[in-house]
Amino acid sequence: MQDNYEGKIESTLSDSLISEKENIVQSEKINRDDFAKEAFQFYISQKKKYCCKETIINGYMEMGNINLSLAELGMTTEELSPDVIVKEEKA
Repeated sequence: MQDNYEGKIESTLSDSLISEKENIVQSEKINRDDFAKEAFQFYISQKKKYCCKETIINGYMEMGNINLSLAELGMTTEELSPDVIVKEEKA
């Protein structure tokens, strides 16, 4: 469901940031409202990408710990089990 709510945002920006914004608005020939909308959309999309990347990194870290635990458990089981036969390779 799309939200059609439009609101006003008021913010205080530094002079240097205002100057940079004005340079972009003039060079790209867009109005300030469009610039602000694009800036918000860009920031939100980048934030989503960052959060997704962090989730993936955390998942891999978690799986690494699980895999290590399973490998250690397997080594312990093999050491204790008389049914496991270890074959040595002949060079």
